[in-house]
Amino acid sequence: MGVKTEPGRQQQKSKETKERIFRAAKRILKKKGYEELSIKNICEEAGVSNGSFYHHFKTKDDLLSYYIEEQPSIRPELLALPQNAGEAKSAIVQVYLNYVKYCRALGVEFMAGYYNPKNQALNPAIRTERPYPIVTVQTYVEKAMAEGRIRLNVRIEEFTTDVRMIVIGNVFEWCLRDGKTDFEGNMTRSLSKYLDSVVE
Repeated sequence: MGVKTEPGRQQQKSKETKERIFRAAKRILKKKGYEELSIKNICEEAGVSNGSFYHHFKTKDDLLSYYIEEQPSIRPELLALPQNAGEAKSAIVQVYLNYVKYCRALGVEFMAGYYNPKNQALNPAIRTERPYPIVTVQTYVEKAMAEGRIRLNVRIEEFTTDVRMIVIGNVFEWCLRDGKTDFEGNMTRSLSKYLDSVVE
């Protein structure tokens, strides 16, 4: 009986270690910024070994990305097929309002540290898997197009790049103003204007 619970206990321990490492990274970002976020500093702050860090994460950027990609998500299959372009646009905006809520939960300091040009986890040319929202949206749009519910007047690759840049711009503005912007309103307005111009 005890043997069966072992994997569960191991998983729990692993999850707790990841959380400890993440909380340490978050504290360093808040106090000292991205430049001081070294694996050595994270391990010291978390009270874990380098080996323990590398068991869970490849790099410090991988650590930051893990928390962006592991956010509570709207699964692509749960996004119902839209009846028309209006429904599709509304669903896409909802995905990003969910992301805004998650950014708020992580906090300005963390997001300002994450959205750093030195963070290679943000580079779509390097990363093979992209953060959750854009993957969700691309899957949803491709499905809707295949069913003939919507049309795009740009290629899907251009569409995902444009959306990603709009979102990054909104997050950057929010960080730049230390959270004192209408984050939800700005995200909704800029995304809606873009979607109105490309989704038919």
